[in-house]
Amino acid sequence: MYGGISRQGFPLQPGGFFNSELHMNFLLEGFFQAFRLLLNGNAETYSAIWATVRVSTYSMLVSLWVGVPLGFCLGYFEFQWKKSVRTVVDTLMSLPTVFIGLLVYAFLTHRGPMGNLSLLFTLPGIAVGQTILALPVVIGLTATAVESMDRKLRIAVMSMGANRRQLFCSSLWEARHGILAAMIAAYGRVMTEVGISMMVGGNIKWHTRTITTAIALETNKGQFGMGVALGLVLLTIALGFNVSLSFLRRRT
Repeated sequence: MYGGISRQGFPLQPGGFFNSELHMNFLLEGFFQAFRLLLNGNAETYSAIWATVRVSTYSMLVSLWVGVPLGFCLGYFEFQWKKSVRTVVDTLMSLPTVFIGLLVYAFLTHRGPMGNLSLLFTLPGIAVGQTILALPVVIGLTATAVESMDRKLRIAVMSMGANRRQLFCSSLWEARHGILAAMIAAYGRVMTEVGISMMVGGNIKWHTRTITTAIALETNKGQFGMGVALGLVLLTIALGFNVSLSFLRRRT
C-alpha cells in the first residue's frame, strides 16, 4: 500500500514508509483516549475488568486450594510412579490455552457429558477452564519448592515430638517462598490467556467479555484507545498482585 493508512491503521507516507510524526500522534491519541475511558467510568471497559477479576479470583482460589496440597504430596513423599506423575504435571504446565478451551467446550456443550450444568458461555465456565490451566503450574512449582527443602528439617521436627499436622505445617512454611512464586506464575497464566475465554465464554458483551478478549476485539475494530485502556488495567492488576505477594514474602 502506498500512502494513506496501512492495514493496521498506521499512517504511511507516499511510497509505503511510515510517517513517524503521525505515528507518534496516533499512539499518544490512543493513550489519551484510554485515560479518558478509565477516568469517565466507561461502562463497557469496566464490565470487562469486572469479568476478568471475577473469573481469575474463582480459578486461583480453586487451583490453590487443590494444587498446594497435591504439590506438597508430590514433592514430599516417595512412591512408585512419582517420576511418571511429575512428567505428566510438567507437560500439562505448557498446555496451549486454545487446546484447554477446546476440551472444556466439548465437555460443557449441550452434547457433552457436562452440558446439563449450563456452564457454557458463562463466567463460571471460563473459571473451570482457567483452573485447569493454573492447576498444573501450582502443583509443579509447589512440588519443586518442597523438593528443594533441607531434608534434615523433617528429622529435626520429628525429634522434637511433632505430630503429622505440625510436620506438614512446618514443611509448608519452609517452602512458602516457592509457593508464592507458584501463585505468581499461575496468576500470570490466568490473567493473560485468551483462548479459553474466547472459546468457552464466547466473548459476549456485558456478560463474558474479559480484558484479553476485549483487547483483541477492540484492536481489530480499530478502537485502539479502548485496547490501550484495558491493557493498562491488566498491567496494573498484575503489578498490584505481584507487589502484594512480594510484600507478603518480605514480611514472612
